[in-house]
Amino acid sequence: MILFPAIDLKNGQCVRLEQGDMARATVFNLDPAAQAQSFAAQGFQYLHVVDLDGAFAGKPMNAQAVEAMLKVIKMPVQLGGGIRDLKTIEAWLSKGIARVIIGTAAVRDPALVKEAAKTFPGRVAVGLDARDGNVAVEGWAESSQVTALDIAQRFEDAGVAAIIFTDIARDGLLKGINWDATIALAEAISIPVIASGGLASIEDVKTLLSPRAKKLEGAIAGRALYDGRLDPAEALALIGAAKAA
Repeated sequence: MILFPAIDLKNGQCVRLEQGDMARATVFNLDPAAQAQSFAAQGFQYLHVVDLDGAFAGKPMNAQAVEAMLKVIKMPVQLGGGIRDLKTIEAWLSKGIARVIIGTAAVRDPALVKEAAKTFPGRVAVGLDARDGNVAVEGWAESSQVTALDIAQRFEDAGVAAIIFTDIARDGLLKGINWDATIALAEAISIPVIASGGLASIEDVKTLLSPRAKKLEGAIAGRALYDGRLDPAEALALIGAAKAA
């Protein structure tokens, strides 16, 4: 079970959005590399990074910040935002990104995901961000007419490493993860699922470690870590104890 601390990049800064709205961004750190080092020092094992500007532009926009992070930490990094072609995937993986996350292109160009997953086994994840059950694309600016389950099932035998499922309605609002929808998705597919959007407290970590969530690979924590609602030491100790049990 992995707890992924999140770094969302906007204009080279570390921010958190509310419900995916770029106009509702709070800057938490002007130096993303320093933030990454802080998470590493706290004992986290795997970092989750999103290039928000890239998600809207359709191409990497915060490469400098990402590369600065890769220089100062040793833990693996999964990166999403603006990754829409094989050339971009290959470039990021060659720079040291452990796993790329394909979002919009997974809806618009499923063949790309299948080709990438085949070419780079274990290093391609799919990000499914849902609003009222339907997947949103283009940095959450547009809603599609397909459900997260519809898309996840397309990749059942493609070799995708993980599905990152975000409930946009809860993201950045500290309302708790939508466990029912996330666990239902995990139980309907064989691909590992990572919960995202709204993790609010140690209670969410306890739910993540409960028997009902056993099919989940982990969860992403953002705002709760930045504003102190979630104590990293307590959360990681719980996860460590659960692994040792």
